[in-house]
Amino acid sequence: RGALLALLAALGLGVASPAKAQVVISQVYGGGGNSGALYRNDFVELFNRGAAPVDVTGWTLQFTSAAATGAWNVTTLSGTIQPGAYYLIQQAASAGGTVNLPTPDAIGTAAMGATSGNAILLNTNTALPIGCPAAGNPTVIDRVGFGATAICGETAPTLAPSNTTSVSRNTNGCTDNDNN
Repeated sequence: RGALLALLAALGLGVASPAKAQVVISQVYGGGGNSGALYRNDFVELFNRGAAPVDVTGWTLQFTSAAATGAWNVTTLSGTIQPGAYYLIQQAASAGGTVNLPTPDAIGTAAMGATSGNAILLNTNTALPIGCPAAGNPTVIDRVGFGATAICGETAPTLAPSNTTSVSRNTNGCTDNDNN
C-alpha cells in the first residue's frame, strides 16, 4: 500500500487526507456588544474550501470557555454551504456595538469570550461532555482554541482577539494547517 501511495503522489494523483476538513471555522469573534465593539453580536463564520456543496443539517457549532470546565453551548446548523461560500453563525448580543450582523445562516445563544474560548464544529447534534474532545474524534470537523489559555484548539491556541478584533484563518478563512 505504501508503494502505491508513493506512486500516486509521484504521478500527481495524491489521495485526499481525511484529516483536512472541507468545511472549516474561518473566523471567530467574541467581542460583540462589548465596550468599543462595532458589532452587536458574537459570531462564528464557516467556510467551504472544497469543490462540492456540503449539507450541514444536523451539525453543531459548540462553544465553551477557555478552560473547558463548563457545559458546551450548542448551536444546531442546517442548510448547505456551497463551494467557496461562507456560513454565518450569529451568537449572543450585548448592550454595546452599533452594527447588526448580515443575515445569519444560524442563530445561537452563546455569550462567547472576547479574548479566549473554544469553538468546535461537529457533524453531530450531541452536546460534548465537559472538557475537550479527544484527538481523532470522528465527529469533530474542525476546532479553534482562541486566546493563550484555550485548551481545546488544534496544536496551539491563536493569539487573543479583543472587543474590536476577531481571529481568522489566512487566505480569507480557507487555510487550515491544523495549528490555530
